[in-house]
Amino acid sequence: MQYSILIPAIVIGAIILVLVMLYVLQGAVQALKTHHAIPMKRVPMRMPIQLTWVLLVITIGIVLIPQDLFKAEQQQLVITEQDALWHGPDTNQLALLDGPQAELIRYGRELISNTSHYLGPNGTVAQITNGLNCQNCHLDAGTKPWGNNYGAVWSTYPKFRARSGSIETIPARVNDCFERSLNGSPLDTNGHEMNAILAYMEWLGTGVPKGKGPEGSGLVELAFLDRSADPLHGASIYMEKCSSCHGQNGQGLMKADARTFQYPPLWGENSYNVSAGLYRASRFAGYVKANMPLGVSWSTPQLSDEEAWDLAAYVNSQPHPIKFFEGDWPDITTKPFDHPFGPFADTFPEQQHKFGPYGPIAEAKRSLALNK
Repeated sequence: MQYSILIPAIVIGAIILVLVMLYVLQGAVQALKTHHAIPMKRVPMRMPIQLTWVLLVITIGIVLIPQDLFKAEQQQLVITEQDALWHGPDTNQLALLDGPQAELIRYGRELISNTSHYLGPNGTVAQITNGLNCQNCHLDAGTKPWGNNYGAVWSTYPKFRARSGSIETIPARVNDCFERSLNGSPLDTNGHEMNAILAYMEWLGTGVPKGKGPEGSGLVELAFLDRSADPLHGASIYMEKCSSCHGQNGQGLMKADARTFQYPPLWGENSYNVSAGLYRASRFAGYVKANMPLGVSWSTPQLSDEEAWDLAAYVNSQPHPIKFFEGDWPDITTKPFDHPFGPFADTFPEQQHKFGPYGPIAEAKRSLALNK
């Protein structure tokens, strides 16, 4: 028996024992007075017995009534102020939440942080991904400002996405990442793991107004270069600032458990495939500008805009798994300026869509949209 149950049981037992003794004592006093014909103006021991009953009822009530019945809800809310960066709730607070939903939220965070342990090539639950973790792209379990976080997920989905040409739900968007960034297979949309991820994202989105994307969610947008991004310059930046973690060959560093990477691969068979968001130069450049090398933030970057663009060009010119989706961009006029695969609604070549310069492409897209 747990101490939390044993101690109240001992207290209640002691009170009952006292109550029995008081009744016995009262009976003895009554018998004594009756035997000696002593007149009684009141019932002997009545006040102590009444007080003991009151104490017993209060003690039982304290034990049986849920402790949080009259407390305010303990779930920490996200507090957002106008023009303030979204940071999300303190995930340390998850340890204080109770109940089945809390367990689901905690498991969801664990799946985001250590995806490969559960779902990677040697996963304990299933083997459906490439070994990356969700938080390799969504930093700090999806809570870091401008770290590709989940701040706007629960408030903005379901929503229309041009890539699929349809309204997408959160489970569909999650599986999009599983098939592209994790180069794997989709989760069962009604399964335990998907429900846990959804519970965690809902918890992260608590307090964010519906339809709003808080400042700091997603990735920073960098100004275009007036030239093409330079993979050769990007290679020298990579060797100087990235190779110490990700390796000179970009294959990352595996942990001793052989289930997860300490530092993820940036290209090769275990990296994101060519249909992933980071394979677009603007997404990769915005990501590394605000977050890399590891430890920097959007407010204290180490990379210049030019270095970020060139680094993106280098990494995405290396081999990545080839995987295409037939339904992508059903309206080719909505393809992003840096989507590197045709056909296109403009006349710019694939090389320019991949490396830039992007200004002319973006201007052509704006003109096309105005004339539609």
